[in-house]
Amino acid sequence: MVVWNCTRDCNLKCRHCYAGAGSGAAGDEMTTPEARDFLDQLVAFRVPVLLLSGGEPLVRPDIFDLMATAVKRGLRVTLSTNGTLIDRSTARELKKIGISYVGISLDGIESKHDAFRGVKGAFQATLEGIRNCLAVDQRVGLRFTISRANVDQLEEIFYLIREENIPRACFYHLVYSGRGSELAVEDLNHEESRAVMDFLITAARRLKKQGREVEILTVDNHADGIYLYLKLIREDPERAVAVRELLRLNGGNRSGIAIGAVDWAGAVHPDQFTMHHILGNVRERPFGEIWTDLSNPLLKGLRDRKPLLKGRCRTCAWLDLCNGNCRARAESVTGDFWESDPACYLTDGEISDRR
Repeated sequence: MVVWNCTRDCNLKCRHCYAGAGSGAAGDEMTTPEARDFLDQLVAFRVPVLLLSGGEPLVRPDIFDLMATAVKRGLRVTLSTNGTLIDRSTARELKKIGISYVGISLDGIESKHDAFRGVKGAFQATLEGIRNCLAVDQRVGLRFTISRANVDQLEEIFYLIREENIPRACFYHLVYSGRGSELAVEDLNHEESRAVMDFLITAARRLKKQGREVEILTVDNHADGIYLYLKLIREDPERAVAVRELLRLNGGNRSGIAIGAVDWAGAVHPDQFTMHHILGNVRERPFGEIWTDLSNPLLKGLRDRKPLLKGRCRTCAWLDLCNGNCRARAESVTGDFWESDPACYLTDGEISDRR
């Protein structure tokens, strides 16, 4: 999957934006012909999924043309957006083009979301964007970035999911990148992270019992999978076996392996949170050539990272399922790309439990 931050321009001012986006397009943004050439590169390399992000992708003037071009060329296109610009007509156009999924960011209810997003009225506009997608049967879900500032909103978010019949919700752990690096002090501590996981597991089970088919996902902390597996060993051992196999197949963190990012200027990065690490530029070399060039020490290291990891990550019993978690957080806190992820909330006893 390639995340394309197709513009740095945005109509909001989100406190946790990893791209540091704001009003006005970057001066080095790829032109429409350059963007089409980039899409051709992805098709030639047989990239299956393109996630359009920003900034806010929908402020880019040629975005509908580029989305339609990508879909016609066989890419599965998903859209990450703040949702404020999705009126009913836009929702219909997304559906007509064939966008596979629209993920809309929502970080709280009413004033809480507005404070996080830096613009008054953002909540209502975002909610209308979700409703407009649902009204035209465009697959849609919400994206919630967890921090100490909004963790108290989780119960209300699940109320919203039920009331609005939202079929999917992704709960993102905070990554200390871009403006998000300034919010590291607002991240949950380990006990709070465990409590959130317990809440999400209970809430997902409640929805299932109510007959609601809702996908609940957690993102950007691979300790979650291990935590869930260890919980199932105690509660449902038979299912735990199946879950462990799924985690093994998933492979944990895939940055620099099966997930990459390209920014508005064409620079290629290991993922969207490591924009200060540049592997090459699609204006100069094809994406496939850059992605397979292991003369780059960082890319080579990510492909075989286990010998390079340090601290708790290096000795963890679950390394084959987690693959070292989030490198951007480790580097942000310690200055060392290969150090342990400080957001791993598994105890010392749990990381040595080889069940």
